[in-house]
Amino acid sequence: MRSGAVPVRLAGFVLAVAVAATGCSLELDGGGGGGGDSGGGPDGGARGAPGSAVAAVDELAVKGRAPRTGYDRDRFGSPWVDTDSNGCGTRDDILRRDLTEVRSGGGDRCRVMSGTLARDPYSGRDVAFRRGASRVDIDHVVALSDAWQKGAAKWDRGKRVAFANDPLNLLAVGSRPNRAKGDGDTATWLPPNKAYRCAYVARQVAVKRKYRLWVTAPERSAMRRVLDGCPSESLPKGGNPTKAPQRYAR
Repeated sequence: MRSGAVPVRLAGFVLAVAVAATGCSLELDGGGGGGGDSGGGPDGGARGAPGSAVAAVDELAVKGRAPRTGYDRDRFGSPWVDTDSNGCGTRDDILRRDLTEVRSGGGDRCRVMSGTLARDPYSGRDVAFRRGASRVDIDHVVALSDAWQKGAAKWDRGKRVAFANDPLNLLAVGSRPNRAKGDGDTATWLPPNKAYRCAYVARQVAVKRKYRLWVTAPERSAMRRVLDGCPSESLPKGGNPTKAPQRYAR
């Protein structure tokens, strides 16, 4: 027997007895740590607290992007339909919700003529709004064409109209960063305002979860990368799965 063999075996025996006595598990470097797509979810256990945006990412189906064939803005109905029956179009509803110092047009309570977008979520800057001057857009957080390629092509018209006018999926934002975004998803575009990225991605997750849209593998990875940095970020209200209203088919 080689010198030192007995002490090594004895040390191993003592360590095993100690572990059994304390009820602790033994973890060795390189043995059981998550690799590749780090964190939780299907690849490595639970990720995030229940109700958090990062936990909801793992509820989204993952598929490849379908062709854009057949997409047209008109497939989602006329822009800014009055889906909540308050007498005002969706665009003015969102402007009134997101702007400060709002002024309406003479004799038309709905028509927002001016206001201020205080701290545009995409740029972090204040943006003045004046009707007819294109400095503030109403953005579909999940772009319509992106939705089309990830499930909406198979919806009926009523559900597409509801989706296009859902306040959960709409934000007043500065036109410059919004034009840069185009129809990008989380894998291809994030707001330049880094302080808003967690809330932005959480909103995309909420919309896709609500309407059962799928995500691509790179998109899911990008969502996780952002939300792993803010694990307590919750889903915005209105993001629970639901059957979208059907009464707006036109």
